[in-house]
Amino acid sequence: MPTKAPAKKAPSSTKPAQSGSGPRKAQARPRLTYLVGSLDRILRRKMTEALAPVGLTLAQFTALSVLDARGQASNAQLAERSFITPQSANEVMSAMSARKWITREPDPDHGRIVLLRLTDEGRAVLRQGTDVVRSLENQMLHNIQASDATLVQNCLELFARNLRG
Repeated sequence: MPTKAPAKKAPSSTKPAQSGSGPRKAQARPRLTYLVGSLDRILRRKMTEALAPVGLTLAQFTALSVLDARGQASNAQLAERSFITPQSANEVMSAMSARKWITREPDPDHGRIVLLRLTDEGRAVLRQGTDVVRSLENQMLHNIQASDATLVQNCLELFARNLRG
Protein backbone atom coordinates (compact mmCIF):
# COMPACT_ATOMS: atom_id res chain seq x y z
CA MET A 1 0.00 0.00 0.00
CA PRO A 2 1.55 3.37 -0.97
CA THR A 3 2.25 5.73 1.87
CA LYS A 4 1.34 9.35 1.39
CA ALA A 5 0.88 12.28 3.69
CA PRO A 6 -2.19 11.96 5.90
CA ALA A 7 -5.18 14.09 5.03
CA LYS A 8 -5.39 17.39 6.86
CA LYS A 9 -7.53 17.35 9.95
CA ALA A 10 -10.65 19.48 10.13
CA PRO A 11 -10.53 22.26 12.71
CA SER A 12 -11.80 20.99 16.04
CA SER A 13 -12.83 24.26 17.65
CA THR A 14 -16.30 25.74 17.53
CA LYS A 15 -17.44 29.29 18.05
CA PRO A 16 -19.67 30.09 21.02
CA ALA A 17 -23.39 29.98 20.35
CA GLN A 18 -25.02 33.28 19.52
CA SER A 19 -28.45 34.12 20.86
CA GLY A 20 -31.29 35.51 18.80
CA SER A 21 -31.06 35.81 15.05
CA GLY A 22 -27.29 36.33 14.98
CA PRO A 23 -24.75 34.06 13.31
CA ARG A 24 -25.27 30.34 13.78
CA LYS A 25 -22.96 28.19 15.83
CA ALA A 26 -20.19 26.58 13.80
CA GLN A 27 -20.80 22.89 13.20
CA ALA A 28 -19.14 20.63 15.73
CA ARG A 29 -17.29 17.59 14.44
CA PRO A 30 -19.52 14.52 14.19
CA ARG A 31 -19.43 12.05 17.06
CA LEU A 32 -17.20 9.05 16.53
CA THR A 33 -20.18 6.71 16.86
CA TYR A 34 -21.91 8.59 14.04
CA LEU A 35 -18.82 8.32 11.81
CA VAL A 36 -18.42 4.59 12.48
CA GLY A 37 -22.11 4.01 11.75
CA SER A 38 -21.92 6.08 8.58
CA LEU A 39 -18.86 4.17 7.40
CA ASP A 40 -20.64 0.88 8.16
CA ARG A 41 -23.61 1.88 5.98
CA ILE A 42 -21.34 3.05 3.14
CA LEU A 43 -19.26 -0.13 3.28
CA ARG A 44 -22.32 -2.37 3.32
CA ARG A 45 -23.76 -0.61 0.28
CA LYS A 46 -20.46 -0.57 -1.66
CA MET A 47 -19.60 -4.19 -0.78
CA THR A 48 -23.09 -5.37 -1.74
CA GLU A 49 -22.79 -3.61 -5.11
CA ALA A 50 -19.23 -4.87 -5.71
CA LEU A 51 -19.95 -8.50 -4.75
CA ALA A 52 -23.11 -8.84 -6.87
CA PRO A 53 -21.28 -9.38 -10.20
CA VAL A 54 -19.32 -12.22 -8.54
CA GLY A 55 -22.63 -13.84 -7.55
CA LEU A 56 -22.19 -13.27 -3.83
CA THR A 57 -24.33 -11.51 -1.27
CA LEU A 58 -22.62 -9.70 1.57
CA ALA A 59 -23.94 -12.31 4.03
CA GLN A 60 -22.54 -15.13 1.89
CA PHE A 61 -19.15 -13.43 1.56
CA THR A 62 -18.98 -12.88 5.31
CA ALA A 63 -19.98 -16.47 6.06
CA LEU A 64 -17.45 -17.88 3.58
CA SER A 65 -14.75 -15.67 5.12
CA VAL A 66 -15.61 -16.93 8.61
CA LEU A 67 -15.51 -20.55 7.48
CA ASP A 68 -12.21 -19.99 5.73
CA ALA A 69 -10.71 -18.51 8.89
CA ARG A 70 -12.17 -21.10 11.30
CA GLY A 71 -12.11 -24.24 9.19
CA GLN A 72 -15.59 -25.24 10.37
CA ALA A 73 -18.45 -23.81 12.38
CA SER A 74 -21.98 -24.60 13.47
CA ASN A 75 -24.88 -22.60 12.09
CA ALA A 76 -25.18 -20.71 15.39
CA GLN A 77 -21.46 -19.87 15.49
CA LEU A 78 -21.54 -18.74 11.89
CA ALA A 79 -24.59 -16.56 12.50
CA GLU A 80 -22.93 -14.83 15.44
CA ARG A 81 -19.67 -14.20 13.58
CA SER A 82 -21.46 -13.14 10.39
CA PHE A 83 -23.69 -10.58 12.16
CA ILE A 84 -26.96 -12.25 11.13
CA THR A 85 -29.71 -14.09 12.97
CA PRO A 86 -29.62 -17.91 13.17
CA GLN A 87 -32.74 -18.01 10.95
CA SER A 88 -31.04 -15.86 8.29
CA ALA A 89 -27.87 -17.92 8.62
CA ASN A 90 -29.89 -21.05 7.91
CA GLU A 91 -31.23 -19.50 4.69
CA VAL A 92 -27.74 -18.33 3.67
CA MET A 93 -26.27 -21.78 4.41
CA SER A 94 -29.02 -23.53 2.43
CA ALA A 95 -28.29 -21.34 -0.60
CA MET A 96 -24.54 -21.89 -0.29
CA SER A 97 -25.00 -25.63 0.18
CA ALA A 98 -27.14 -25.78 -2.98
CA ARG A 99 -24.29 -24.06 -4.87
CA LYS A 100 -21.84 -26.57 -3.37
CA TRP A 101 -19.83 -23.81 -1.63
CA ILE A 102 -20.14 -25.53 1.75
CA THR A 103 -20.75 -29.00 3.15
CA ARG A 104 -23.00 -29.85 6.09
CA GLU A 105 -22.00 -32.79 8.28
CA PRO A 106 -23.22 -33.93 11.70
CA ASP A 107 -20.90 -33.08 14.58
CA PRO A 108 -19.44 -36.40 15.78
CA ASP A 109 -19.47 -35.12 19.38
CA HIS A 110 -22.98 -33.66 19.39
CA GLY A 111 -25.74 -35.27 17.36
CA ARG A 112 -27.92 -32.18 16.99
CA ILE A 113 -25.17 -29.85 15.74
CA VAL A 114 -24.35 -29.63 12.04
CA LEU A 115 -20.82 -28.55 11.13
CA LEU A 116 -20.34 -26.39 8.07
CA ARG A 117 -17.14 -26.51 6.02
CA LEU A 118 -15.92 -24.67 2.94
CA THR A 119 -15.56 -26.66 -0.30
CA ASP A 120 -13.06 -26.02 -3.09
CA GLU A 121 -15.86 -24.28 -5.03
CA GLY A 122 -16.54 -22.12 -1.98
CA ARG A 123 -12.87 -21.19 -1.70
CA ALA A 124 -12.79 -20.22 -5.38
CA VAL A 125 -15.79 -17.89 -5.10
CA LEU A 126 -14.39 -16.50 -1.83
CA ARG A 127 -11.11 -15.63 -3.63
CA GLN A 128 -13.11 -13.71 -6.24
CA GLY A 129 -15.04 -11.87 -3.53
CA THR A 130 -11.85 -11.15 -1.59
CA ASP A 131 -10.29 -9.54 -4.67
CA VAL A 132 -13.35 -7.31 -5.07
CA VAL A 133 -13.36 -6.32 -1.39
CA ARG A 134 -9.59 -5.74 -1.39
CA SER A 135 -10.04 -3.27 -4.25
CA LEU A 136 -12.74 -1.44 -2.29
CA GLU A 137 -10.53 -1.39 0.82
CA ASN A 138 -7.65 0.05 -1.22
CA GLN A 139 -9.99 2.80 -2.40
CA MET A 140 -10.99 3.52 1.20
CA LEU A 141 -7.34 3.67 2.30
CA HIS A 142 -6.20 5.92 -0.55
CA ASN A 143 -3.87 8.67 0.76
CA ILE A 144 -3.62 7.01 4.19
CA GLN A 145 -0.21 6.06 5.53
CA ALA A 146 0.19 2.39 6.42
CA SER A 147 0.95 3.29 10.04
CA ASP A 148 -2.25 5.35 10.26
CA ALA A 149 -4.31 2.49 8.78
CA THR A 150 -2.79 0.09 11.32
CA LEU A 151 -3.59 2.50 14.16
CA VAL A 152 -7.21 2.82 13.00
CA GLN A 153 -7.54 -0.97 12.73
CA ASN A 154 -6.09 -1.43 16.24
CA CYS A 155 -8.49 1.17 17.63
CA LEU A 156 -11.52 -0.41 15.93
CA GLU A 157 -10.57 -3.82 17.33
CA LEU A 158 -10.26 -2.29 20.81
CA PHE A 159 -13.62 -0.53 20.45
CA ALA A 160 -15.26 -3.86 19.60
CA ARG A 161 -13.62 -5.61 22.58
CA ASN A 162 -14.65 -2.78 24.93
CA LEU A 163 -18.28 -2.98 23.85
CA ARG A 164 -18.45 -6.76 23.98
CA GLY A 165 -17.55 -6.50 27.66
